[in-house]
Amino acid sequence: MCDHAFLCQYSSDAIACVAYYTHIPDMAQQSPTKQKAIESGDFPGRYWHELEDGRLQCDLCPRFCKLREGQRGLCFVRARANNEIVLTSYGRSSGFCIDPIEKKPLNHFLPGTPVLSFGTAGCNLACKFCQNWDISKSREFDRLQDRASAQAIAAAAVAANARSVAFTYNDPVIFLEYAVDVAEACHEHGIRTVAVTAGYITEQPRAEFFRHMDAANIDLKAFTERFYRKLCGGHLQPVLDTLRYLKDETSVWFEITDLLIPGENDSEDEIEAMTQWIMEHLGPDVPLHFTAFHPDWKLLGQPSTPTSTLTRSREIALKNGLRYVYTGNVHDFTGSSTYCHNCGSMLIGRDWYELSTWTLEHDGSRAICGHCGKPVAGVFEPQPGTWGARRQALRVVDFESQ
Repeated sequence: MCDHAFLCQYSSDAIACVAYYTHIPDMAQQSPTKQKAIESGDFPGRYWHELEDGRLQCDLCPRFCKLREGQRGLCFVRARANNEIVLTSYGRSSGFCIDPIEKKPLNHFLPGTPVLSFGTAGCNLACKFCQNWDISKSREFDRLQDRASAQAIAAAAVAANARSVAFTYNDPVIFLEYAVDVAEACHEHGIRTVAVTAGYITEQPRAEFFRHMDAANIDLKAFTERFYRKLCGGHLQPVLDTLRYLKDETSVWFEITDLLIPGENDSEDEIEAMTQWIMEHLGPDVPLHFTAFHPDWKLLGQPSTPTSTLTRSREIALKNGLRYVYTGNVHDFTGSSTYCHNCGSMLIGRDWYELSTWTLEHDGSRAICGHCGKPVAGVFEPQPGTWGARRQALRVVDFESQ
C-alpha cells in the first residue's frame, strides 16, 4: 500500500491533482518515529491538500483554514509545519476525570456507569457563550499538563472500572488522530467510546471519526443560520448533515443537546421547527436534552435560562412526537427522568446524576418497559450502574508502563 491516498480534484477554472492526506504511514509499526512525533508536537495530521498558491488547506472541518508555514488554524491545534498539517496536541490532555455517563449528557447509554472523560485544548467553533471556554478557547499549551498514550488511557479506564471513555470538554473532531488511536486501544480492552461534539466536520473525516465511536452527544446549538454565524462563527447545515449521517449510515447511539439562551434560540417558533425537523429526519427515538445557559465567556450580560423555558420546550418536543425529551443544568426530577412512550410509566428516575426508579426489563437483546412491554430505545444492561454523581480525578500517567 502506498503511503498516501490521492484524489484528483477538478474545478471549472483549473484541473489539478492534489494530495489529500487521508492516510498516513502505519506509525503503529514505527513506534520510535511515532513517539518522536508526539514529543515534538508535530504529529502528522490527515485531511489536507496543497493549493496552487502554495498554502495548505485543512479539510477536516468546514472552516477550510488555508495556512502558510508556521500558521495555525482557528482551532489552534492544527498547524502547518515542515510543509504539512500537524496535530500539536496529540497525547496531551487538560486532565482526566471519572464522571457519570449522564453528565455527557447520555441518558440512554449504559445508565449509571462511570466514564473516563478527557479533552485537550482548542475548538473549531467560536461560540461566544462557551461553557468550557477555559479549555476550548485556550491558547496556552501549559494547560496540557497530562501526557497520555492511547494505551495508557485504555489501561486507566480498565483499572477504574469505567465502561467507556469520553472525548469531551473541547471538541474531539479537532484531535481526530489522537481520538481514533485512543478509541482503537479502548476497543481492544472492551471499553466503549463516546464523542461529545458539535458535529462540525466534513464528510471524509466524519466517516473515519464516527467509525470508531460507540455513542455521541451532538450539540445542536440552535436551528437558525443567523445564530450559528453570529454567535458561533460557523454554519448550521454541516451539523444537520452530521446528524443525518449518524442516523442513516451508522450504528452509533447518539443524543442531542440544545443549550437554550434567552432571546437568542429559545423562541417557540424555533423549538417547533427544530423538533419537527428531528422528528422528520431522525425519528422519534433520538433523545433530546434542553439545557440551561448560565452567563459565561462573552455573554456575561445575558440572563440565565428560566426553568419554565426548558419545561415549555420539552412540552413542544413531546407534542411533536419525540419520545425522550429532557431538561438539564437545573434540578428537575420530572424533566430528567425517562418515561415509557406508550403507557407513560417511569422507567428511570433521575435526581441530578443519581438514579432511583428502574423498571426496565429485557426481552432478549432489547430493553422493554416493565409495565407494558414496549421496546425502549438505547443501549441498556439488565441492571443500572451504581456510580452515582461522583467526579473523580485520575492520573493516567501512572498507567504508561502497563
